Amino acid sequence: MSTVGVREGGRLPFAAREFAVDGFGGAGAAEGPKRRGKLLRERVPLESHARLALSAARPEVVAAVESANAGRLSHLVPLRVGRMAASPFAFLRGSAGLMAHDLATTPVSGIAAQVCGDAHAANFGLYGDARGRLALDLNDFDETVAGPWEWDLKRLVASLVLAGRQLGADEPACRRAAFDAAATYRRTVRRLAKLPALDAWNAWDAIAEHQLVEFAGAHELTEVLAAVSAKALRNTGAKFAARSTVRTEDGGWRFAPAPPILSEVTDRQARLVADSLASYRHTVPVELHPLLDRFRVQDVAFRVVGTGSVGTRSYVVLLTDRRDGPLVLQVKEARPSVLLPHLVRAGFPMPAEGGHEGRRVVLGQKRMQVGSDPLMGWTTVDGLPYQVRQFRNRKGSVDPASLTPAQLDDYGRLTAALLARAHAHTADAALLAGYCGKDDRLDDALAAFAVAYADRSEADHAALLTAIRSGRLPCEPPA
Repeated sequence: MSTVGVREGGRLPFAAREFAVDGFGGAGAAEGPKRRGKLLRERVPLESHARLALSAARPEVVAAVESANAGRLSHLVPLRVGRMAASPFAFLRGSAGLMAHDLATTPVSGIAAQVCGDAHAANFGLYGDARGRLALDLNDFDETVAGPWEWDLKRLVASLVLAGRQLGADEPACRRAAFDAAATYRRTVRRLAKLPALDAWNAWDAIAEHQLVEFAGAHELTEVLAAVSAKALRNTGAKFAARSTVRTEDGGWRFAPAPPILSEVTDRQARLVADSLASYRHTVPVELHPLLDRFRVQDVAFRVVGTGSVGTRSYVVLLTDRRDGPLVLQVKEARPSVLLPHLVRAGFPMPAEGGHEGRRVVLGQKRMQVGSDPLMGWTTVDGLPYQVRQFRNRKGSVDPASLTPAQLDDYGRLTAALLARAHAHTADAALLAGYCGKDDRLDDALAAFAVAYADRSEADHAALLTAIRSGRLPCEPPA
């Protein structure tokens, strides 16, 4: 009997999970992680990852959407449905829970990692690190949890096929994008497994982005990234504040409403959000407390966000220093990960009850990124958990559906390398490399899965449109 993810060489496991693997005799910890990864293929063959067998208990599309909308602000639900209706790719973006339901019946190696939970192709991008430099990484962690690494990779490759179809690429090009992304993931974990631990952890940091492009062979994407980077450098909270605030008669500042995206809140709600920053302060590293103490709250507004997040409670808070220099924080509701009910079905334990959802999001993000927003933290507002972060902290992103087929292929390889690095922070890269192997069996299987799941998403999107036309689901087209 052997275990995956247990103590090895005095090293503590990332997760509290011990996954028993039968049929290993007495090899146990005497086997190196790469060898144990290879042995896992006997239990879960690489070719098996091509399989998509939907459960008979799979919810109807309308029921899945309605379930995901539960607890959201009702007046924003039609907008969320409208954004999901825009395309099959948009539907996938808003249906992480439905895909998790489907993935729970697919093969998993049993190797645990901190997963994004929503690693589709549009959830990667640029942001400012602690020193204000641009970093390229995963950038959405609402669903992060400890779970099977395969779920992230399968969501990524399926989204690449859908993005390719949306931009008009032919079917071989769409499949090739998924295949090449899977191959790059596999090659990346193999490369990371050969590096010293510190080098692997910090691989391709903010000042070595060109090395990542070179490694992934993403040369067709160079000009696109340069343009996105230039735009991201200008996308700051200060710029947002300059455009979205006005002076008050007493010399202060307030947000100028711009409905439906930016709207006023009641005095009570503003006070609740502002007061919650006191507890948020204690979740930020103590060395940054003097910095936060130099700001005072000026105003609070409600701001609609995202596709999957539409309908959740999200506020922007304007703070200024003594020279009216702005700091804009986003205080965003943190709901339980949509992966949670499906992890047990896949053989993974449910995390302990009672944790703060904002803390889960922040710690998951810090585990997966090389460098994160230093002002990230969490708080509670009116009994609900929230995450807190800088708003528009030099954020920039690539729209995968706007690329050429060649650029999409490059982009898929780039994001797959980033995903592999993120997983290798909490799962042993040698263990992953041993399982993924040297040849293209896994790549081919995941490409087949990606095409099959893209077909499924297109059918689900068609069902959504039918429900909208019949009046079963309210819909407000995005502006």
